Amino acid sequence: MARGRFARWFDNRGWTLLLIGAPYVWLVILFLLPFLIVVAMSVATNTPTAPPFSFGGDHPWINLEPFTRVLTDGLYLRAFLTSILNAFVAMVLCLLIGYPMALGLTRVSKSWRTILLMLVILPFWTSFLLRVYAWMGLMGKNSWFNGLLTDFWNVLVPLDWAIRSVPMMHTNFAVVLVMVYTYLPFMILPLYASLERLDPTLDEAAMDLGSRPYQVFLDVTLPQSIPGIIAGGMLVFIPAAGELVIPSLVGNASQPMIGKIIQDEFGQARDWPMASAVAVALLVLMVVPTMIYSRYQAKAEGAK
Repeated sequence: MARGRFARWFDNRGWTLLLIGAPYVWLVILFLLPFLIVVAMSVATNTPTAPPFSFGGDHPWINLEPFTRVLTDGLYLRAFLTSILNAFVAMVLCLLIGYPMALGLTRVSKSWRTILLMLVILPFWTSFLLRVYAWMGLMGKNSWFNGLLTDFWNVLVPLDWAIRSVPMMHTNFAVVLVMVYTYLPFMILPLYASLERLDPTLDEAAMDLGSRPYQVFLDVTLPQSIPGIIAGGMLVFIPAAGELVIPSLVGNASQPMIGKIIQDEFGQARDWPMASAVAVALLVLMVVPTMIYSRYQAKAEGAK
């Protein structure tokens, strides 16, 4: 009797609840619980024990000193500023490069579109670490790429400023360059998805009414592609701001990004509360603008 009742319930509602609840269970286990653990560690006190943090006893249950250091220590403030600046520049460059590419994908034939889309996602088939190491070779002091950039620099600047080689490795320039190469597909694909849905007859109507091509782009195409621009910008900016591998391999050790700071606090300094506080601050810095945009977009769609 009970088995039959359970079977009827499962047939009627069970599959629906299972399909709806599975993503939430996944998020709770793999996101919410780890995040709560990190938040708990961020208000703990650093100790020489294992694990290197403690609550209560000789230490306060809630210790806000790590967050105070995040907001006042110049090391963390400079790391946040460097991370945000590098990520923002990489995002803007990805937009400037990716928008014409995405727009071009919507204007070619379907056969060429398939080939070009495959070329856009082709780098994902290669190891991320291998691609970074390839850029390290390209930016080496004696590489042809470095020599080409040096010759280009010497053509543009006066003779007295001429140099033998451009120092690219271990600079913010190298970090931004590799991040643009790495995250460019994350900008192109949302832009392509947004531009591909646009009605081409709107452009034709604007041209028939006397608009020039650049006016059609500014008045018709660009405003309608703003959701794709914002989506691509977030997909580039958020992971770039917390990037660890690229700054560690090609960045400047004297100007670390926040991902490197978190790694050093967890590993070398073994100050898990401090590392957790920096991670929580970074998460808040990334999530709050996303939530504000999502709320604004929901209100805009509701108004429509």
